[in-house]
Amino acid sequence: MNKNPVKASHLPEHGPVDANGREIILSIKNLDITFGKGDNAVKAVKNANFDIYKGETFSLVGESGSGKTTIGRAVIRVNPCAAGEIQYKGTKISGKISRKLDKEVIRNIQMVFQDPAASLNERATVDYIISEGLYNFHLFENEADRVKKVETIINEVGLLPEHLTRYPHEFSGGQRQRIGLARAAVMEPEFIIADEPISALDVSIRAQVLNLMKKFQKERDMTYLFIAHDLSIVRFISDRIAVIYKGDIVEIAETSELFDYPLHPYTRSLISAIPIPDPILEKNKVLFTYDPSVHDYSEDKPELTDIGHGHFVFGNKKEIEKYKALREKGEPLKSITILQPGEEPPAQPQVARDLDSEFINAPIHDTGSKWYTFLSFLLPPLGFIAGAIFKKKRHIRNFKACKKGAIVGLVMWGVVLALFALFLILAVI
Repeated sequence: MNKNPVKASHLPEHGPVDANGREIILSIKNLDITFGKGDNAVKAVKNANFDIYKGETFSLVGESGSGKTTIGRAVIRVNPCAAGEIQYKGTKISGKISRKLDKEVIRNIQMVFQDPAASLNERATVDYIISEGLYNFHLFENEADRVKKVETIINEVGLLPEHLTRYPHEFSGGQRQRIGLARAAVMEPEFIIADEPISALDVSIRAQVLNLMKKFQKERDMTYLFIAHDLSIVRFISDRIAVIYKGDIVEIAETSELFDYPLHPYTRSLISAIPIPDPILEKNKVLFTYDPSVHDYSEDKPELTDIGHGHFVFGNKKEIEKYKALREKGEPLKSITILQPGEEPPAQPQVARDLDSEFINAPIHDTGSKWYTFLSFLLPPLGFIAGAIFKKKRHIRNFKACKKGAIVGLVMWGVVLALFALFLILAVI
């Protein structure tokens, strides 16, 4: 790993080489990304570290809100880094850089965004959307060459040349995602960040798009940072996988290594959630539930540690010793349990529940409107009655709104009645 990034006004032709002779195209070093300031600050990514090698597909996997997209957007310089740095071919590209270097980063790193509707200009035709990068960097010899490049790429992503005169709103979500892929690929970048590139596609064409991405990778020597939450898809396309949980990279390994030896319990929970195509087996499958409370990091702080075999795991010293022992046994770890007929499922860890946990499955009309609070404030008895009804119907937000208004209203009316009684007594005396 290159410890001293090059400060330059342009990108070198090749990146640094690691001890195994692999060229490092992207390095994430001690990266922190924070949103907000002061007491409202939220650290979305915490001390992330990993390298991506030229020509590979490196996947970043985790549940929604774990920080996957945040890291991808930081690489293309959309999200600023609170600490640490990002290096491309050994050159620091995070923070303040020269205008010339910034243009080279844009030219060499492209991104396929998660939301195809929001990432396309609704006022521009598909032809212009795909051609915009070609215009900005003048990546064509003449108009005929530009048209040829655009028509070739639109055909390769499964659309037709006649679609070029249309606007994004005339396409389905899957078609718009393919337009985004075409816009990135036509630039012939060295590095593509694919943020959930097939999440909006029909199941029948997902394999086509994945095969297309692998074809681009082979023919154009591209490198991918593939962001996803579906491990079954990631297993098909990835060379190495990093698992992220609430901003922490908890495990990194080659694809076969990770699926054979998922050491971190969160990784095991993700693997156990992969659907089994057999309905009977799927029905009898027992999910592995991840409980963060099993970790005690009060004194011995965790860190991402290399345990050998190119396998990195996040844990404290005690956990790392346990993970090493499991790995050195050489016996693949089982993440999925299938119950036999008549067999009882194993006891799952009980997680404390309160009314707030019900917000996850809140009914659609459980809005917690301020009107409920206001009306309950004016008429506290009715507020308590309405709150009881809402609670019974599991409308927890509405229940809390009525309860809050009724309590404040009851206090206010009690004070008013007390003052009125006091004035009445004084008047009589």
